[in-house]
Amino acid sequence: QVQLVESGGGLVQPGGSLRLSCAASGFTFSRYAMSWYRQVPGKVRELVAVIASTGGYTNYADSVKGRFAISRDNAKNTVYLQMNSLKPEDTAVYYCNGRRTGYDYWGQGTQVTVSS
Repeated sequence: QVQLVESGGGLVQPGGSLRLSCAASGFTFSRYAMSWYRQVPGKVRELVAVIASTGGYTNYADSVKGRFAISRDNAKNTVYLQMNSLKPEDTAVYYCNGRRTGYDYWGQGTQVTVSS
């Protein structure tokens, strides 16, 4: 049974930091590219960051470059998103995604709210 379980969301003040985690099970984690997406009600889900299966390649949405960092620990089957200098516009539900050819898995999401 495939599972992606996100954690680490919450309420933070502007300028603060959060670290999201996504624990994977039920598939060979090290063979999958992993991504973080986010979605605001009424808007399309957008890609925030992606990391290759080996961790040797990462890419970010322009809106988070220099503030967010994606990483993974294949020994722990976990992907992380370190979010710094958070802004109110970063408020969204953040989703973990695992993908390889023919396979596409999603977590249930974790809420991040940036507000004073």
